[in-house]
Order: sequence, then C-alpha cells, then structure tokens
Amino acid sequence: MNNQNNQFNISEIIARKRDSQELSTDEIQYFIDAYVSDEIKDYQAAALLMAIYIRGLNRRELADLTRIMMLSGDQILLDDIDGKKIDKHSTGGVGDKVSFIVSPLVAACGVKVPMLSGRSLGHTGGTLDKLESIPGMNISLDTAAFKRVLKDVGMVICGQTANIVPADRKLYALRDTTATVNSIPLICASIMSKKLALGTDGIVLDVKTGSGAFMSKMDDSLELCKALVSAGEEAGRKSIGLITDMDQPLGNNVGNALEIIESIEALKGNGPTDLMTVTYHLGAAMLMAAGVEQDFDQAMVRLEKALKSGEPLRIFREFIAAQGGNAKVCDDYSLLPQCKYREILKVKSTGYIERIDAYEVGMTAIDIGAGRRKKEDVIDYGAGFVFHKKVGDKIKKGEAILTIHTNNQGSIDGAKERLRKAISISDDKVSKPKLIHFMLHK
Repeated sequence: MNNQNNQFNISEIIARKRDSQELSTDEIQYFIDAYVSDEIKDYQAAALLMAIYIRGLNRRELADLTRIMMLSGDQILLDDIDGKKIDKHSTGGVGDKVSFIVSPLVAACGVKVPMLSGRSLGHTGGTLDKLESIPGMNISLDTAAFKRVLKDVGMVICGQTANIVPADRKLYALRDTTATVNSIPLICASIMSKKLALGTDGIVLDVKTGSGAFMSKMDDSLELCKALVSAGEEAGRKSIGLITDMDQPLGNNVGNALEIIESIEALKGNGPTDLMTVTYHLGAAMLMAAGVEQDFDQAMVRLEKALKSGEPLRIFREFIAAQGGNAKVCDDYSLLPQCKYREILKVKSTGYIERIDAYEVGMTAIDIGAGRRKKEDVIDYGAGFVFHKKVGDKIKKGEAILTIHTNNQGSIDGAKERLRKAISISDDKVSKPKLIHFMLHK
C-alpha cells in the first residue's frame, strides 16, 4: 500500500457512493488494492458493492474499476505472437457450444483465437467441463503452454490461472453471498477485467437474452451489451457486441460430450441451422474486429467457404491433440463418455412447438447429472438431451421431441415430468424465433 492510498477512508468512500457521488480513480484504486491485500474487511467491501448495486457507476468509474481490477494480477501478453488475436465471450446459455465451432472457423481465416473460459454453475453449461469430456484433455495451461498452443494451432481454450484478476475472484465470491451479482456495472467489470488481462486486439461479446440467459429481459441484455462494448473500447480494444436468443437451447444437443459431438458434426458441415446462424454471425464479427474483413456479408461468405474446405475440422483436431486430448474422438464418438440409459420423451398432442423453456431444460440437465449445483459436484459427462424438434416445428401425437441420456435411472421419470412442463404445443402455426437481436459496435 503506497503512502498516497493511506489518505483514504473506506467508510467515507462507501458513504460517497451511497449518496450517489462519483468516486475518483484514486479511491477506486485504493479500494481494490486494500481489498486484495485484506486491509479492507468483507463487510466493508460488501457495503460498497451494495452501494454500487443501488447507485451504479458512470462510464469513467466503470472504465477505471475494470482497468484496476485487470491490473490486480498477471496479464498474458501476446505481442510476440504474429497476426491478429480476437477473443469471444458468451454470457452463458443452454446448449451454447459456439466456442468449439467458431474458434477453428475463425482460425482457418487467419485470425488467432485465444480464450480463457469457465466451468458450469447454475443452469448454464461450462466450456471447460465440455472440453474435459474429451479423454486426456488438459484445460490447465500455464502462460508458456497457452502461448505455444495459440502460436502452433491458431486457437487455444483453457481456464484462467490463479493470479489472473485476483480482485475479481474475491469480489465475485462476495457478490455471490450478498445479493449483488445482478449489477450490470459489476458484471461488466468482472467480465471485462478478465478479458482485458488477455492481450488480444479485440473482443466479440455474445450477450444472451431470454429464459435461459442470466439476463432474461431484453432491456437488461441491451444495457449490459452496451456497457461491455464501452468498457472494451475505453481500454483500446476493438469491441463488438451481439445480443443472441436464449429462449430455447441452442442447437440440438445439451450436455458435455453430446455438445462436443454436435460441435464436431458442425465442423463437418452438419450443424443445425440455429447453431450455425449464431456461429456465423459471431465469427463474422470476429473477422471484422480483427480488421481482416470490412463487410459483414462478405465475412459470412468467407466463413462458409472456410467450413467447406475442411480446414476448421483439421484445426480442431490439432487443438485437441495440442492440449493432450484424444483427437480420434473426431472420428469415433464412442471414445467419448456415454450413458447406460436412453429414454425418449414423446409429446401427447399434435401441433406446433411453441416454447421450450431453456432455463428448465438447463435445470433438468443438472437433475440427470449433466451439470452441477455447487462447485464440488461431480458431472456425468455423457448425460444430457438430444432434441429432435425445436420451436416452430410441427410434431404429431406420440412423436419423439427429445432423447434423455443418463446413468441415473431414478432421475428419468422426474426429468420427463419437468420437461413436459417446459414444452408447450400450440394448435396454431408458430414462427421460428429470431436468433440475432442486435449488433453493437463503435
């Protein structure tokens, strides 16, 4: 703690934010430094977080908080790696396996894709858990290994090291226990401090909206997206935000190994329309953020050509092998975890699928073993669902809408009952949902 910071008093800072006053850069610096070094107690930090939750932060305060949190630990600098480096971040959803498709797709277009990802918690799946369903896959890379894989393969996905943004690790644990998680400035600072700790040239932000998103209301999703893009631009990184639909699961497969299978199929040219639409839009935004394409439609065409070339699948194989995984899973899905029980859920009436509640699907996935309620829970990597019909599709009485995969036979009846409540059938024709709601950039 430097002498300048000794002039500050945390109680006065709390009171200033409580009374809607603007915090100075030095006050924010003092708070982060003192909290990380345990000089400020949890109860004092919790009071300031609640004041921020209620009163908010202006653009300058948010930029300062994000930057100062980012500098609280290590950064992974990528200046010594040739080419443009673009990161992609999703706020999380059910069936969201876009990272495994868009990363090799964009890498095949000459843009390197480094990602630091997380695990599942709550109703959304975790990128790292999905990767760990691949036998031998190592998602704990040190900085040297991270950079080596990125340089050699063109993409890398792993977990963040212990000393990247320690301020966020402490603050997030506190937010989780003080009902201050759903604060847009605090969410923004948490996400962007970690994104900015990775020395990329730009960031594409996929903000989900709908029943399966953490921000279920469009107004909240739009506000968060604007805040994320602004924070990235303030830090000098080209930032593009998209708001994409999460009212129903993305793609057909939900569950760790099942989503890896669907990702590989997508790289073979067999991806479902909704998944590929979102993937192509995010990939095009990444090419634009890198500056290799100026026109969005042309970027989409370039991605489609790249997929047909087979190069993205080759890169994905190399990525798996480079991180210790068995790349033969790309040809033999039986090498991935599989479940003993497969149970079909049939509909009881003829009509059009009107709703598939993504949140309920995600929570039911946890019930059958595909997710975790708390960090210590063990995941069944083979468990999940394969949807045969989605919103807008016509379906006949007695026809299968999905197949349940689980090793827990006792969970099947409860899962069926919960899923039936999550799915609605209409007599009237239903339109396919809009997938891309907004794209925001400077």
